[in-house]
Amino acid sequence: MQYPTIPLHDVMRATARRHPSRTAIWCNDRSLSFAEFDAESNRLANALQERGVRHGDRVGLFMPNCAEYEVSFYAVSKLGACACPLSPSYRSFEVTYQLRDAGASVLITHARLWNVVEGLPEQLPTVRLFIVAGESVTTSHANVQVFDDLLREHPPDPPGEQVNLDDLAVLPYSSGTTGMPKGVMLTHRNLVCNHTQWGTAAGMTAEDMYMVYLPLSHIYGVGLMGLSMWAGATQLILERFDASIVTRMLQEKPVTILFVVPPILQALLDTSGLTSSHFRNVRYVMSAAAPLAPELTNRFEEKFGVHVIQGYGMTEASPDTHHSPLQPARIKRDSCGIPVSDTEQKIVDLEKGERTLGCGEVGEIIVRGPQVMRGYWNATEETARTLRNGWLYTGDIGYIDKDGYLFVVDRKKEMIKCKAFSIAPAELEALVWQHPDVADCAVIGVPDPEAGEIPKAYVVPQSGKDIQIEALAEWVNSRLAAYKAIRCWEIVAKIPRTPSGKILRRELKRSILGN
Repeated sequence: MQYPTIPLHDVMRATARRHPSRTAIWCNDRSLSFAEFDAESNRLANALQERGVRHGDRVGLFMPNCAEYEVSFYAVSKLGACACPLSPSYRSFEVTYQLRDAGASVLITHARLWNVVEGLPEQLPTVRLFIVAGESVTTSHANVQVFDDLLREHPPDPPGEQVNLDDLAVLPYSSGTTGMPKGVMLTHRNLVCNHTQWGTAAGMTAEDMYMVYLPLSHIYGVGLMGLSMWAGATQLILERFDASIVTRMLQEKPVTILFVVPPILQALLDTSGLTSSHFRNVRYVMSAAAPLAPELTNRFEEKFGVHVIQGYGMTEASPDTHHSPLQPARIKRDSCGIPVSDTEQKIVDLEKGERTLGCGEVGEIIVRGPQVMRGYWNATEETARTLRNGWLYTGDIGYIDKDGYLFVVDRKKEMIKCKAFSIAPAELEALVWQHPDVADCAVIGVPDPEAGEIPKAYVVPQSGKDIQIEALAEWVNSRLAAYKAIRCWEIVAKIPRTPSGKILRRELKRSILGN
């Protein structure tokens, strides 16, 4: 396949030249055409450049879904700087960790999240500028600017920075296979190639319209933003998934594709008043980011009369590596599809990952293609474990059938998959250990009928301490995003470990199954 040999923002500019008056974004009853979007991101890029943002700088984006988020993302791209997305559900502990690790020089945030950010400037020595979108905020900090003021004060001309395809475009954080979250280095080439791969597999055109209620800070959201800018399709941006609003949008707007995660399918099935007539313009529903039960697919298709297909990917692959064919006769219900263009797949042995397995044999899924990351930010050893000879070792277990379809059956890595979110046990353990009454702890995922998995913590008290679970839970969860909250707790005398000190999570999981 031929890919554009231009940076991410130039792909958007080319679309703006083809479709200047077509709506790029609709959000909160406000719309931006592609030409207007290009101009607004130019204005912000010029403002950032005037304030010292340079090629290679990291710029944090800590906002809910909104038009300002996407304008900021592309403004940063136009300077050859690197966007660093943060989940809007993060608390100050998580914001501080990520911005420090990335060495961010600027944070663009929103008035509704200012209560999280306000006390952080002293803890973030590298961040020299805070930009606030939305309503004005009252603050004593001198280095705070208002988003809308910057747009008004600067021209819509391109900033003129030279950006290369192999420059970093975005630094989303993922937990990889172990430890605290790590920055995933994705280049302009990675994203431009993957938007082309995904958009082609999805049959995306300028006539398409879809809702974006998945977080723009998540790699799934980054991909949906890029698909629009690649194809000229219209995004209907919602701050979050709300079944009543989605129902109204399906009724009022000609939505052609519905991008979901499995819990959203269930929520739509449970929505009163939602019928097949709401899906009259929808060509298909695509589910990704978490395993999809065939029973759920069957019930959705029977009720609403629209096909549900699956995709597969990960942050480290920008994210899309597999996509189900769009032709109903070629869809395999349990499969997440076939590789997108120019993407290779293999199944290798679980022990060393060096032996290629045959058709139908179960092992670790590895992939290779132009969308695969450069590596992890400041994590050489983890990069070497995950990238080998150009192959990305996904940590997922599955098999490939005779037709080349991929089937994911389990996860090799110890991540907890709560709804569509990946949660690193080590990240939660690092926080629990900070409590003065905790001597040791371990976190695993336990089954949950709604979320798939939820975190459970095993805690060893300090000698002589009587830990009150309710108080400990409040202390820990107040420092975490809601989806990471530890909902199950157990006081134990000892955490099972290897001689080298590694937690034996499988023993803890066996104890759950045994119960």
